[in-house]
Amino acid sequence: MFPKRLTDGYQSFLDGRFHSESSRYQKLAEAGQSPEILIIGCCDSRVSPEVIFDAGPGEMFVVRNVANLVPPCEPDSESSYHGTSAAIEFAVNGLNVKHIVVLGHASCGGIRSFFDDAKPLTKGDFIGKWMSQIEPVAARLGPATGDRTANLKRLELAVVEHSLNNLMTFPSIRRRVEKGDLELHGTYFGVATGVLFLRDPDTGEFHPCLETGITE
Repeated sequence: MFPKRLTDGYQSFLDGRFHSESSRYQKLAEAGQSPEILIIGCCDSRVSPEVIFDAGPGEMFVVRNVANLVPPCEPDSESSYHGTSAAIEFAVNGLNVKHIVVLGHASCGGIRSFFDDAKPLTKGDFIGKWMSQIEPVAARLGPATGDRTANLKRLELAVVEHSLNNLMTFPSIRRRVEKGDLELHGTYFGVATGVLFLRDPDTGEFHPCLETGITE
């Protein structure tokens, strides 16, 4: 049976947002989408970009995967499917977005599974294979010492930077960035606090986006 939660939610959508924004939906259906922002976020159900940024339909193109990872550009690879790369390619070359935001977050289960060297969930262990992409990131950080929470956060932030670096391996992205037609942004969301951190491209440090009085 279809989940009642979804039926109720859909009814609420029809009676509320769709009803009040029907002209907007009609325009989007006729003219297509033209978002200026691509968000690359995590699948985690607690970190919805549309909710965090209070976005309406058609405002953002969103790609979500485990741990907000961007694989390096592999144009000659024919042995794998590249869902994230395909979505990035469409957003950049098809939609001509002006901004790409990598949205990392606290308490990331994918990163924790790598950090803990967790046992495979399935025989195929798709999560393990996917998360193996960050092995060089963890190696650069060195052995974990001291506080576990701090070590996890350090790796979560490093993965955001890793994804930003991999974005620049896409020739179309590099060209647009160098011409000033595209900007890349690193962000990190505190699930418990609601604080959004922005990465300073000059220093690599993350600072709160707004002065909320909360620092963690």
